[in-house]
Amino acid sequence: MDELKQPILLKKGAEACLYLSEWYGRKAITKIRIPKKYRPEALDQQIRSYRTIHEPQLLHQAKTAGVATPLIYMINVSEATIIMEYIEGVQVKHHLKEASEVERREICLKIGELIGKLHKENLIHGDLTTSNMIIDRQGKIFLIDFGLGEKNVELEAKGVDLHLLKRALQSTHFVFWESCFKDVLMGYRLVVGDKLSEKVYEKICEIEKRGRYVEERKQ
Repeated sequence: MDELKQPILLKKGAEACLYLSEWYGRKAITKIRIPKKYRPEALDQQIRSYRTIHEPQLLHQAKTAGVATPLIYMINVSEATIIMEYIEGVQVKHHLKEASEVERREICLKIGELIGKLHKENLIHGDLTTSNMIIDRQGKIFLIDFGLGEKNVELEAKGVDLHLLKRALQSTHFVFWESCFKDVLMGYRLVVGDKLSEKVYEKICEIEKRGRYVEERKQ
């Protein structure tokens, strides 16, 4: 990792730290998975190594499915580190707040199409929020942070993926979340078709009912 120069901490998450760094003259993101002291050391190393290998695989598979993701420059399994392309742009989370109604609809339709492309290949992002989407100057949307992703054929996984996005829209974009999610589902349907779209939507409703039931039981 001698090639990196003066990394700057961008984000310290529960699972990993993200640094803005340099890789052979290019801006890069260095992702380092943090050791968890509550886990036995051998198990912790195994989990971090697995996720360090698995995430780049998912990023590549997403790219093959037609979804823009960062390029991977280097993987260091023993240090649980991934160095990847830095995407010049802004988080969709911030862009949606400034966008016009027409642009916002176009973005949400595109997001739905991207999720549809993932799900058609049984790829689950695992943390779908507008913070994990970057839009560049040309309007191209990149999905980032597949650290909690997986390959899964189950409707449940697809429903959870979209349910997480719905919750994220409700909390972050509460003024216009309903229209945003409606457009996401429309874009999703365009890619996966009516039959799968209806099944996934039914699963989202089922997940929400389970959540309400749990809350009622707690009260």
